[in-house]
This record gives sequence, C-alpha cells and structure tokens, in this order.
Amino acid sequence: MKNAAELIKIKEETLKNMKSYKYNIRVCGGTGCTSSGSMKIIDELEAQLEKAGIRDDVNIVQTGCFGLCALGPIMIVYPDGYFYSRLEPEHIKEIVKEHLVGGKPVLKYLYSETVNDGEISAYTDTVFYRHQHRSALRNCGVISPASIEQYIAMDGYMALAKVLDEMTPNEVISTLEKSGLRGRGGGGFPTARKWVFTKNAKGDKKYVCCNADEGDPGAFMDRSVLEGDPHSVIEAMLIAGYTVGADEGYIYVRAEYPIAVEHLTTAIKQAREYGLLGKNILNSGFDFDLDLRLGAGAFVCGEETALMRSIEGKRGEPIPRPPFPAIKGLMGKPTLENNVETFANIPQIILNGADWFASMGTEDSKGTKVFALGGKINHTGLIEVPMGTTLRQVIEEIGGGIPNGKKFKAAQTGGPSGGCIPASLIDTKIDYKSLTDIGSMMGSGGLIVMDEDTCMVDMAKFFLEFTIAESCGKCTPCRIGTKRLYEILEKITSGRGEIEDLDRLEELASHIKEISLCGLGQTAPNPVLSTLRYFRDEYEAHILEKRCPAGVCKALLSYEIDPEKCRGCTLCARKCPVGAISGEVKKPHTIDKSKCIKCGACMEGCKFGAISKK
Repeated sequence: MKNAAELIKIKEETLKNMKSYKYNIRVCGGTGCTSSGSMKIIDELEAQLEKAGIRDDVNIVQTGCFGLCALGPIMIVYPDGYFYSRLEPEHIKEIVKEHLVGGKPVLKYLYSETVNDGEISAYTDTVFYRHQHRSALRNCGVISPASIEQYIAMDGYMALAKVLDEMTPNEVISTLEKSGLRGRGGGGFPTARKWVFTKNAKGDKKYVCCNADEGDPGAFMDRSVLEGDPHSVIEAMLIAGYTVGADEGYIYVRAEYPIAVEHLTTAIKQAREYGLLGKNILNSGFDFDLDLRLGAGAFVCGEETALMRSIEGKRGEPIPRPPFPAIKGLMGKPTLENNVETFANIPQIILNGADWFASMGTEDSKGTKVFALGGKINHTGLIEVPMGTTLRQVIEEIGGGIPNGKKFKAAQTGGPSGGCIPASLIDTKIDYKSLTDIGSMMGSGGLIVMDEDTCMVDMAKFFLEFTIAESCGKCTPCRIGTKRLYEILEKITSGRGEIEDLDRLEELASHIKEISLCGLGQTAPNPVLSTLRYFRDEYEAHILEKRCPAGVCKALLSYEIDPEKCRGCTLCARKCPVGAISGEVKKPHTIDKSKCIKCGACMEGCKFGAISKK
C-alpha cells in the first residue's frame, strides 16, 4: 500500500459490498460465546441458509465480544439489529424460516429486555448498553477480527496515515498529553509522559512492547480487545514506534489465549501483506515491524521488567528500577511499554482529537475504562464506561443487580492488587483518585461483585493464595512475607485466631508493601488491608465468637436440624456421606457434630427447610 488514498479506496469498496446483502448477521466469536457453542450456531446457520436457498442474500460475520457474556451464544441480525441470545443449534432452523425468509423475528429467542408487549427495541437501548461508551471496544462485536478490510472500513489505519502525513512526533505527544490518557494497565501513569521519556532517551535502537499478559482472576478485558479488534493495537504500536523512534515491537500475550493469538497472527500477516508493517510504510520512509511472544502464564510477567526479560528468553522476574525501561529496557535499549487497552484508545484520540477524549471522565481521569464484570451479578460480561461512573450505576443498572434477591456486600477492583469496596461506599466514582482514596485501585479492570454470602476473610485469603502462587520468589518480603500473611488468615478461618493476629496482619502487610521489589509484592497485602479496614467485625467474629457470619469457613460452621420442621423423611440421612444423621422414620432427626464433615449435602437435599447452618 503506497499511501492514504489506497486506504480510502479499500474502505469505500468494503462498505459498498457490506451494504449489498439483504441481511448482515454478526455472531460472537469471543472466548465466552465460543465456549457456549457459537461455532455450532455458525455451522448450523450456514447449513440452514443453504437449504433455504438464500445463502447469497446473507453475510455472516464472526465478530469479537458483544459484552453480555452471560447471554451467549449471541447473534445480531441487521439491518434491524435484532438481538438473539442463548441460542441453541436447533433454534436456527426456525429463525431462518420465520425471520430470514418470512421477515418476522422469532420473539422467544430474542433477548428478553429488547421485547416489550411484542414491540422490539434496539439492544443498545437496554440498561446494559445504555450507560456505556465503547471506545476501546468500538469494533468488538461489529467487525470480523480476521478482516483487515473491515477494520479499514471503520477508519482503521487512518490515524496512522494522519500521523505519518501531517504530524511530527512532538505533535503526537502533545495530542496525547492534552487528551489526559493514562495507562490502563493498573498504574495509571500518564501515557504522554512515558512516550516522552522513551523518545528523548539516547540509543541506536528502540523498541515498543504491548503488555497483553493479563493474569488477574476474573479479568478478560485485554483478551477481548485482541480477539475482536487486533488491528487497533497494531495501528497504535505503529504510531508509537514513529513517535518514539522505534522500528521494532513485540506483543507479549498469554499462550492461554488461543483465539487472541490466532487473530493477532492473522492481523500481523495481513498488515505485512498490505505494506502496513515493514519498510517505508505508506511511502513515508518510516520502517516498523512487530512479532508475538507467548507467555507461559506467569502473573509476575505482567510487570514490565519481568515481561521484557521473558521476551529475551530469560527467567520472568522483575529487576530493580531505576533505570526504567524507557531508558534501559528490552535488550538493554530504550523501550516503550503500554498495555492493550491503552494502545486501543490511541487511534481514536488521533482521529477525533484530544478534546473529544478529554470531554469524557473526571478531572484527573479522562476517557473511558473497560471492566470485566463478574461474580454475584446478573449481567456478567465486558463493559466500557466513562471514568467517574459510580459503582452503583455499574452494579445496579448496567450489571442488573445481585441475583436471587441477595444484598450487595462488596466489590473488588484491581484484582489481587486491589481492595474491597463495601456497600456503604457504593456511590464511589470509578476513577484513579477516588479508588485510591478508599484503599482500592483501578487495576487493569477486573471488577468482582460479592453478595451477603461472601466471607471477606476468606476472600482476602483467596487473593493472597493467588499472589503466593504467582510470586517469582526473587525478593524475601514477597516470597516469605505473603506466606506468613496467609498462615495468619488460615489460622483465623480455622477457628484458632487470636485478637493480636489483627495487629500482626497490619504490621506485616505494611512491611511487605514498603520493601517488596515489584508491584506484585507491593500490592499483595491490599485485599487484607482493605477487608480489615471495612470488615473488621467479620475478623473479630471469626476470632472472638468462633463464627463465620457468611457461613463459609467450614471449621466454624455448625449444621442443625429444626425438630419443628423435620418430617422424618430420612432423605438427609441418606444424603450424608459419613452417617452423621440419625433418627426414626417420621420423627425428627439429629446430627452428630463429632462426625459431621460440614459438606452441606444434608441441607441441599432437605425439601422442608429443616436444616440450617450457623
């Protein structure tokens, strides 16, 4: 490809071809929907369209994530935008016959919130989508990630063309600075400042790295961008290379993300074929190429220096800073590193202007943020909201509230590095400063919701167990200190805790935070400290009353049978794997607590609600 004019020609031709079909059908091909059978939906759709003789009238596009992962497999039929959800292959024959041939959508398979008294509304008007603003996710669920032509049709690579034709490196940095974009990988460091440091660093060779080593429990934001819109990251890395003076880049992505790896591999190949990677890009004299490096699943490799050592083929463990990677990074050369979401925003900032991006968000947190919404929430999935959106809006409106009428108890942001936000702070704005002020952090974007049945001591133990397993072991505070923290929590949840253990937790946590080598160790105590801060009463109940208020910690549980409710049906006795329940038929039963292993099988099997746990 010689210049921007050729990009525009490809865009026009692609849009013209897309409009020539009677129906354009988009089927989610992200990990969530794929795991629930979306490929079978596509196969069945192809077969039924052929049988109906209308295959040439229908364009099927396998896209990235639509966001509502709980509703997969998802299929949207345009031009009307009818949103089919939770599809099974056997549904497709009826949809083809009634909708694609007969012209009448099949209401029973449409997403329920888009149907009201027979009237169908746009899925974008539903409560899940209404409050969102998709910037980083703009093409996910819209285009085929395997088609560079469709990416170009959505103004893809136009930002690169603008930069190479019209802007100096300093002008690019100035645009990013005015936009207020901060790193979306967790730290929130100003993006423009990092680019300046790398640009001004002296070196005969420079690199650009994309951190796609997303390892937080429950996090799938970066994976979804790479699965649904890989070219946006490639384009941004090209812009970064031009700006800082780099001619080579690497995307470090987890090998556990096979769809992302496949789509990135295809996208890189296509970009090379179109002359958008390699020598003399768009006839500008700018050279840049990139490649993939697959991570083996080490959480610590999300830390930038550990990531670069892994790319070099060394053990993935952090090294002391300074010097920072912008001065001495990959192969000892100046290196710019940003995460997937940060890069995904850059083409839009270049095309739409700094003021467009800065108009969203808060004073110190501009733009939007992508979150993986999971846990005890009705609408699990991927969302993108303007910075400053409150936690209440996310949970009660976008997330659809807590299932089964349970009460919201807490939300964990920032994964193992973050903290728990209690229900009393549900109106907190989601931005960098607000979350830091209450003892949590933005992190990369995992947001796990907990209800009244969650034990906060057990939750702290869960995240700490994760960081222990993922510690590289290089520094003593992280390697040994986190294990001692875990041992104290284990002591508390097993009923052996002492009130002095709470002071020990706080003291040890502060030491680990202060002297650990990298961010993994420095933030590992955050779940412990935040739960101590907001849920100290639960810790005290475990220690002083030998009771788990949420009924989670087995060592502190006790199962009891209410003689007034027990009908003597013997079902509980038959369910008990250790013979701890006895009694005569049609008479109240009892539990021998010395034998009970607290598995809960009796309570689950009781039809009369006679068994409770305390």
